[in-house]
Amino acid sequence: MGSWKNEARLAGLERFRSSALLLGARDESCPFWSRFPGTGPYRRELYPRHLEFFATGAVVRRRGLVAANRVGKTDGGCYEIACHMCGEYPEWWEGARFNRPVRCWACSTTAKQTRDILQSKLLGEIQHGQHGLLPGVLSTSAKYGLPRAIEIVTVRHKSGGISVCQFKSYDQGREAFQGTQQDVILLDEEPELEVYTECLLRTMATGDFPGGHLLLTFTPLYGLSETVLQYMPDGIVPDPQLPGQWVVQADWDDVPHLSAEEKAAMLAAIPPYQRDARSRGIPVLGAGVIYPVPEDDYLIDDMVIAPHWKRVYAEDVGWNCTAALWGAYDADNDIVYLYSEYWRGEAEPSIHASAIRARGEWIEGVIDPGANGRSEVDGKRLIEMYSGLGLHLSPAKNAVEAGLYTVWERLSTGRLKVFRSLQKFRKEIRVYRRDEKGKVVKQNDHLMDCMRYLILSGLSYAKPVPIAKVPEMERIEIGRRGSGALQWMG
Repeated sequence: MGSWKNEARLAGLERFRSSALLLGARDESCPFWSRFPGTGPYRRELYPRHLEFFATGAVVRRRGLVAANRVGKTDGGCYEIACHMCGEYPEWWEGARFNRPVRCWACSTTAKQTRDILQSKLLGEIQHGQHGLLPGVLSTSAKYGLPRAIEIVTVRHKSGGISVCQFKSYDQGREAFQGTQQDVILLDEEPELEVYTECLLRTMATGDFPGGHLLLTFTPLYGLSETVLQYMPDGIVPDPQLPGQWVVQADWDDVPHLSAEEKAAMLAAIPPYQRDARSRGIPVLGAGVIYPVPEDDYLIDDMVIAPHWKRVYAEDVGWNCTAALWGAYDADNDIVYLYSEYWRGEAEPSIHASAIRARGEWIEGVIDPGANGRSEVDGKRLIEMYSGLGLHLSPAKNAVEAGLYTVWERLSTGRLKVFRSLQKFRKEIRVYRRDEKGKVVKQNDHLMDCMRYLILSGLSYAKPVPIAKVPEMERIEIGRRGSGALQWMG
């Protein structure tokens, strides 16, 4: 018997077996009924990220599960698809519900990957009699050109109607995602932005269509792509302020089915530059990132700074944002510590100057007088204006590539450290990148400019804490033990 005839026969057997569901019976062999149990070693309370992903569907229509490998992100997406298609929701379900049949797409990178992963999870391996997550399958239509691949599956919805799911792949191109409105679209693994946008349009509310749900489940292996930035504008954490969408991050420690031995073995086998993405769901540092240095190599816990370490700051000025960054230089070990930051938009110079003076009026700073298109004359006036407000500023060098190289050299050799508390800095450095033409992307880079000014120009203006600023008892102790014996935060 030919392969297509054999598949048709097996599909007929599947429809026959599912007929019991139409009479009110429940096929207990279907894994749908046993997913996320209330008890046991894999009980649902041990999968808090998955439950959050489901629950937020009640209030937002665009959801991302940005997760490590092997945490069950695809299982989560497929389980929700199955719930909506058959209209069966467990008693603990807090997410979106459909009381009518739905139209769905289940999509992945290639047709083969769609077949081997999404189709396999939803329909099982028909030729081996293995049931998938979808209960009540009525019919399947073969996808021509790829053996054992299914293009369309229909399922009996609890309301009595018929739900339809079509399998698609990104390699079909953007045009394949045009056209019909969809109630639920599952994008398993990261699509290009144009495919993502088309799917978003298919779920938008129009006329009598109330709008559908877009589910994106993936491991961020392509770095700070345009798709990732839709959900994670800073490259580190989801933005809770973005309306109508929600992102859940899940790592290996968020699931119970991975043992410590498995995690250690997998981590050892993963290339270092992919470890954050594959084990923690944090976007991998891509080719366009300007400072491709793992965060763990330069982030340190906040600590007390020795008074003899020289301090300096750098300022970047603009109406939309004025930023400043403070550094302490340990000359004995040639290490710069970035320990404080300032970032504020749409405020008067006097406001900025007051905040900067509060970090230490004695600390000198550098500023780029040619920033934001200013002429050299305007730059000098800018310095004079801030000097009149009590700041000690000198012009910085704005040799961009030289500055980038100098910063990268320090980062990569362990001679530049950053306090973990510098949240704005951490957001900027992860999205600081070049475009496809090699040019620096001038967005969200104010503190990055400050770092460049500080490292390239500021160290020559750095000076230690004036002895008069050190409390009396600590001055006595410093004199007794030596200037490097005591650490103090000025």
